Amino acid sequence: MHRIAAPAFAFALATLPLSAGLSSAIAKPAVEVAFVLDTTGSMGGLIEGAKRKIWSIATAIVDSNPDADIRMGLVAYRDIGDDYVTRKIELTTDIQDLYAHLLEVKARGGGDWPESVNEALDVAVNKLQWTSGGDTRRIVFLVGDAPPHMDYAQDTKYPVTLSVAKQKDIIVNAVLAGNAQDTARIWRDIAQNGNGRFIPIPQDGGEVVLIETPFDEEIIILQREINGTVIPYGPKYLQKRTEGKTKQLSDLRAKATPKASSFDRVVEDTLKAQIKR
Repeated sequence: MHRIAAPAFAFALATLPLSAGLSSAIAKPAVEVAFVLDTTGSMGGLIEGAKRKIWSIATAIVDSNPDADIRMGLVAYRDIGDDYVTRKIELTTDIQDLYAHLLEVKARGGGDWPESVNEALDVAVNKLQWTSGGDTRRIVFLVGDAPPHMDYAQDTKYPVTLSVAKQKDIIVNAVLAGNAQDTARIWRDIAQNGNGRFIPIPQDGGEVVLIETPFDEEIIILQREINGTVIPYGPKYLQKRTEGKTKQLSDLRAKATPKASSFDRVVEDTLKAQIKR
C-alpha cells in the first residue's frame, strides 16, 4: 500500500499519554470523533488534503482537551461495485493504530459521480460503538467531494440517519473537498440537520505552511529510544505486525515536516464550540 509523509505533530499525537497523571477516581470528560472519508478515485487529488484535515482535527482535540478520554474511529467509503462499500475502524483510544490505518488509505474505484454516502453515515451513526451518557461529546466529520446515491433502494437515506444521530446526541459536520455545487447543497443540508457545521476546503486541503520547531530533532531521538523498548509478544504474525508498524511510524516521523493548513483554525473553532457546548 502507498505510504504518505504525515505532519510531525500528528505523529507526536500518536504517542501522547492522553490520561497520564489523572486519578481513576476522577471523572474525565470523554470525546468521541468519527471521520467518514470518501476514498473513491475522484478524491485522488483531494485525499491528501483530507488526511491533513483529519490530523488537524485530532491535534485540536488533544490540544484543547489534554485530560479527556479520547476515542477516534474511521469509516472509509466508496461505492457499490468497488473493492468495498465501507470499511470501519472502530472507535479506539489507540490513536497510533488509527494513524497506521489512515496511512493505508488511497483513492480508488468509483464510476459514476454519486457515492455510498448514505451507507457510510449509517455505519458511522449506527454501527460504531459510541459511548452512551450525557457527559460524552460525540462528533462526526463527513469528508467528501461527491453527493450520495439517493437511488439505492437498500440504503437508509441520510435524513433518517441524521434523526437517529440527534437521538444519540451525535453532531454531524460536513467537510466539502472541492467546489461541486450539487455536493455543497447536500453537505449543507447534512450539516444543518446534523447540528453541525458546513466546512468547505480547497482541492488541495488549503494553503499549507511549514512550521519549524526547536523540538523536532529531540522528538525524533526520543521516539527512536521509545521504539527500542517495544517488546512484541503473542503469535509470530502479531509480533511481526507490531514490529512493522513501529518501524513504519518511526521512519515516517523521521522524514516528516510539520505542516498546517490555512483551514485549521476553522476546524479547531468547530471542535472547541462543539466539545464545550
